[in-house]
Amino acid sequence: MMLRRPVIRCLLGLPVALVAAVLVALSLGSLAAVAWRAEGWSGLRPSDWGAVRFTLLQSALSAGLSVALAVPVARALARRQFLGRGLLITVMGAPFILPTLVAVLGLLAVFGQSGLVSDALALFGLPPVQIYGLHGVVLAHVFFNLPLAVRLILHGWQGIPAERFRLAASLGFTPRDTFRQIEAPMLRGVLPGAALVIFLICLTSFAVALTLGGGPAATTVELAIYQAFRFDFDLSKAALLGLIQFGLCAGAAVISLRVTLAPTALGGMDRALMRWDLPAPGWDAAVVTLAAAFLLVPLAVIMASGLGAVPGLPVAVWQAAARSVAVALGATALTLCFALLLALAIVRVKQPVSAGLETIGMLSLAASPLVMGTGLFILLFPLVEPARIALAVTMLVNAAMALPFVLRAILPPLREVEATHGRLSDSLGLTGWARFRIVTLPRLRRPLGFAAGLTAALSMGDLGVIVLFAEPDGATLPLMLYRLMGAYRLDNAAGAAVLLLGASLLMFWVFDRWGRGHAAV
Repeated sequence: MMLRRPVIRCLLGLPVALVAAVLVALSLGSLAAVAWRAEGWSGLRPSDWGAVRFTLLQSALSAGLSVALAVPVARALARRQFLGRGLLITVMGAPFILPTLVAVLGLLAVFGQSGLVSDALALFGLPPVQIYGLHGVVLAHVFFNLPLAVRLILHGWQGIPAERFRLAASLGFTPRDTFRQIEAPMLRGVLPGAALVIFLICLTSFAVALTLGGGPAATTVELAIYQAFRFDFDLSKAALLGLIQFGLCAGAAVISLRVTLAPTALGGMDRALMRWDLPAPGWDAAVVTLAAAFLLVPLAVIMASGLGAVPGLPVAVWQAAARSVAVALGATALTLCFALLLALAIVRVKQPVSAGLETIGMLSLAASPLVMGTGLFILLFPLVEPARIALAVTMLVNAAMALPFVLRAILPPLREVEATHGRLSDSLGLTGWARFRIVTLPRLRRPLGFAAGLTAALSMGDLGVIVLFAEPDGATLPLMLYRLMGAYRLDNAAGAAVLLLGASLLMFWVFDRWGRGHAAV
C-alpha cells in the first residue's frame, strides 16, 4: 500500500525528523557522552556499589509496600458506595502532581522529630520518630505512589463484570471463595505491572533521597551522581554511575512494558456492581479513613503553617517562581508539540516505521534527568557557560521525561479517531491543519488537557537537572525551597512550599479544565 501524500510529507518533513533527532540525542546521545567520559570500573569505590544496593533495596521496598497497602484500600473503594466517594478518590490523587519537596516538608511536619507523631509519642514517654534514612525514603515513596497503586488496582477491580459476583452469590460462595475465584486472578494480573511501574519511578527518585536519605548508608545512585558532579567535580565517576543508572532504568522499563497491567475486557454487560458477600462496613471504613489521613494530613499541615508566610516571602523567591512558571510552560509546549508530531506520524504509517517512532518516543523511560543532565553537561561544558543554559536545558529534559506519559495518553484516542473518521476525512479531501482542527483536535482536547496539566505540574516541581546547572542567582522555585530548608529558614520554606503547591495545582487545573470544558465531543 502506497503511503498517502500527507504521510509522506509528515515523515519526510523537517518537524518529525527534528523531533526524532532531538529525542535520540537527549537519550542515546547523552548516554554516549557519559560512556565516552567514563574511564573504567576501577574508579568506583565500595560506597558507590553500596549506593547501587541501596537504590535497588529502597525501590523494591517502596514498590512492595505501596502495592500491598493499596490492595485493601482499592478493595474498599471498589465494593463500597458512599457520599463523597468520587471526590475522595480525586483528592487522594493529589500526590500525583505534588512537588516532591512540598510533600517532604509535609511528611517532616507529621513524622519528623518535631512533628505531630513525635509529639503524640512524647505524651506516653516514647522517643521521637527518626525519619532520615532508609525508612524515611521508603515512607516518602509510599506517600507518593500509594495513590497510583490504588488507581491501577481499582481499575482492575472495576473491570470485573458484575455478573460474576451475581453468579458467585447464586452458587453460595463464601467471601473467601469469592476472593479466591474472582478477585485473586485479577490481582495476579494487575499487581506485577503496578509494582514494576512504581519500582521504575523509585529508581529515578532524586529529591526524596537528597532530603531524607544521604550519608554512606542511605545514598542512591542518583544522589551519588549529584555528589560526584557537584561536590567532587569528578565527571568520570559521575559518568560511570550514570551508565549504571541507565542500565537499571532500561532493565526495569523493558520488563514493565512487557507486563500487562490489567485485564480490561472480561465480557460483562456493564451492569452496576452489587456485592452480596460484604461484611460489616467497619473494616472498609477504617482502611479508607487511614489512607485518606496518611495522604491528606501532611498537605493540610503545610497549608496551615505556610499560607500566612506567602505575602512576606523574599523577592528572590518570587523571581524563582517566575523562572519555574516559564520553564513549566515551555516544557509543556515542547512536550505537546513533540507528542502530537510523533503521534500523528505513528498512527498513519505502517510497521516497522510506526514502531520505530513509538520506540523513540519512549526512549526517555530508560534514562533519568540526572543522567541526561550529566551527558549534556559533558557535551556543552567546553562550549558554553552551563549557568547560561540552565533553564533551557531543564525545560528540554522535563519535556523529554514527560513525553512517554503524554504519548500513552493521546495515542489510543488518536488511533480511534483515525479508525472512525480517517476514511471520511480522506474522501472529503481534509488534510493538514484543516483536518487537525476540524476532525482531530476536538476529539483529543480532553486527553491533551490532562496531559498538559500533568506535564506543567511535574515540571513546576522538578528538582533534577537544575541542580547541576544553576548558579545561586538562577534557581527555580524547587531549588530555592531546597536551599531555604537547608538554611533552616523554615517559615520562608513553608511559604515557598505553599506557593509551589498553589502554582502546580493551578497550572494542572487550568490545562485540565481547558480540555474538559471545551471538548466538543
